[in-house]
Amino acid sequence: MLVRKLCEIASFVAGDGSILREIIHPDKQAVRLGYSLAWATVQKETLPHTLKHGEVYHIIKGQGRMHINNEVREVVATDTVYIPPGAIQYIENTGETELEFLCIVDPAWQPEIESVHKGRQ
Repeated sequence: MLVRKLCEIASFVAGDGSILREIIHPDKQAVRLGYSLAWATVQKETLPHTLKHGEVYHIIKGQGRMHINNEVREVVATDTVYIPPGAIQYIENTGETELEFLCIVDPAWQPEIESVHKGRQ
């Protein structure tokens, strides 16, 4: 049985500027999954970026503004956002607390599937 405690998982700054804790990744744990799962924290906003694969955000805490290509939507805790492959995306924290959400990438995230953009779309 694999049980991961978030408080025991090291965090790091991702390429888009978010703080990530990689909860489960099939390359790092003995699991038969095609996706990866991470916990993200955003202070202000992430950098615009694209992934070659689809991604899902599930907002856990806070509120924000999700940007996907030319669409913008307000998001709050319990909202789930689908981000299609190749979409330019970033999220802004519009609340007074940290914005926290789960990220699911399918197939599992790899460095070569992500491109970070220097400016906003």
